[in-house]
Amino acid sequence: MRIGVLGAGVMADALGTRWAANGHEMMVAGRTAGKAQALARKWGGRAGSFREVAEFCDIALIAVLYQGMPATLAEMGDALQGKPIVDCNNPVEIERFTLITEPGRSMAQNIERATGGHVVKAFNLCHARVWQMQPPLFDNRRLVVPYCGDHPAALEATRQLIADIEGEPLLIGGLQQALHLEAMAAIVISLLFGGRDPHTVFNLVDQN
Repeated sequence: MRIGVLGAGVMADALGTRWAANGHEMMVAGRTAGKAQALARKWGGRAGSFREVAEFCDIALIAVLYQGMPATLAEMGDALQGKPIVDCNNPVEIERFTLITEPGRSMAQNIERATGGHVVKAFNLCHARVWQMQPPLFDNRRLVVPYCGDHPAALEATRQLIADIEGEPLLIGGLQQALHLEAMAAIVISLLFGGRDPHTVFNLVDQN
């Protein structure tokens, strides 16, 4: 797949590095051109503007701080219309660790409305260091990665990207479930800010 990574921070680095190693064609944009160019070199890909990356990709990963989301979406314009989009972002403020989106609505839904793309919420429940693990194992169990969305092709592409990092995909429903993933992320973020190890995760396990 041609993957467009919108953002050049630690999450973009962690996920993009794993996908590049699996043979995907990569292009990246970031607020800091130097960071984007460094990632492009690391991945053997290219760097460009947010709109150029959106136009290039078969599927996009949006990985920016929520404060920069409006500007990022504005720069892309309609270039992601009809395309699969993976949203790994968390609209969580870090004073009280609560969501900053309007009640009952997720950032993922807002991104879908703004872009006209097919958004899947995924990869939002862990620190970037977890995605650097090869594979992400906890108590000898693969990490279960919940994801949700409404578009079958976008869901299948995201399932493959989860498998590429050796996670266990878990489809939890339509995009309305993204609100619950974002709320759960607020708990994880509060634990990390409270001093927990960056590899702290919630995992789905059974008796086996």
